[in-house]
Amino acid sequence: MPTLGRLRNRWARVTPDARDAALAAVFTAAAFVPGLSMLGAQFGDLPRHDGGLPAVLLVLGQTLPLAVRSRWPAATLVVVATSFAAHEVLAYTPTVASLALYFALYSAGAREERFRLALPVALSVEYLAFAVLVTLRGSPSDLVPFVVYYAVLVLFWSLGVLVRQRRRQEAERRRLTARAAAADERARLARELHDVVTHHVTAMVVQADAARFLPPENAPEAFKAITGSGRDALTELRFLLGVLEATGARTPGLSALRGLVEQPGRVVQLVEAGERPALPAETELTAYRIVQEALTNAAKYAAGRPATVRVGYGADLLEIEVTTEGPATAAGGLGSGGRGLAGLRDRVDALGGRFSAGPSGDGFRVRAAFPTTEIPVRSDR
Repeated sequence: MPTLGRLRNRWARVTPDARDAALAAVFTAAAFVPGLSMLGAQFGDLPRHDGGLPAVLLVLGQTLPLAVRSRWPAATLVVVATSFAAHEVLAYTPTVASLALYFALYSAGAREERFRLALPVALSVEYLAFAVLVTLRGSPSDLVPFVVYYAVLVLFWSLGVLVRQRRRQEAERRRLTARAAAADERARLARELHDVVTHHVTAMVVQADAARFLPPENAPEAFKAITGSGRDALTELRFLLGVLEATGARTPGLSALRGLVEQPGRVVQLVEAGERPALPAETELTAYRIVQEALTNAAKYAAGRPATVRVGYGADLLEIEVTTEGPATAAGGLGSGGRGLAGLRDRVDALGGRFSAGPSGDGFRVRAAFPTTEIPVRSDR
């Protein structure tokens, strides 16, 4: 029901102190309504009488402390229980205020931490004294009512304790979830840094080595390529800093593949098939990193060899294939010195896809296929 939902949302925004004050006000008002007296607890069959001002004070002693039950649950329970016991021993007219004891017991069980062990013992001793005083006042001495009522009081306390334990478990679960999420984020950023630094630094080293063997008239072009790689590295590092600072900076995706394969010094053919759908950010970034890592390894182990990047856009599947020509023994070193392909395998696996890398004919092939829809990323690895 929309109205009930709005009321529930409004009530959820009310502070605990305001809720407790409202509860105390309701109980205080109800305690002085004659028709509600039948709802109050009556222990034993002592003749009842109107106690005047002392009775009113004991009623207020049972209801008003509820206003601070969340802030001081132990003190609230002690005052309410003592007021209730005195009200019953003196045989004043029962009121609905006696039900406040159940709320106080529940609150203490759910919220009290400092005296959670000593408080039940102290209240049990107080209950024993209460039972003795009621008996001495002439109430029937049968033990059954005392045992049953004590069991009811223990029940409300136990409900509070159960809630406290569940809150603690939930808090621990959230803490562990947050820790796992932070660890996953650190691992993801470490992979990003590895991919960025390894790719661009390797490109700069390869270009610098090649520049030594170029004729002087080609040197400016070589230096321009090295400068471009350095600038690309700085740009992607800024992307990562944007993620760390939550600035909303975008990380590279499939739209950046053309610029990746057309860098100077590379012989790479890009083949795209199908119409590119809207993809989750992590999927786009992972696809970009697969191509980037494969081309980086090609520059390291098969420098100057042609490579082909194929990207297939399906309705439900994205396929990436990077094939590098050259001796398989040389290409077999791909990823052997770092975390590149192993990290990519983890990322594709987390997205629910498949990843493979190995010799293929006279070269080396890296393949990946994963769904185009976003799935929950596993954090158990």
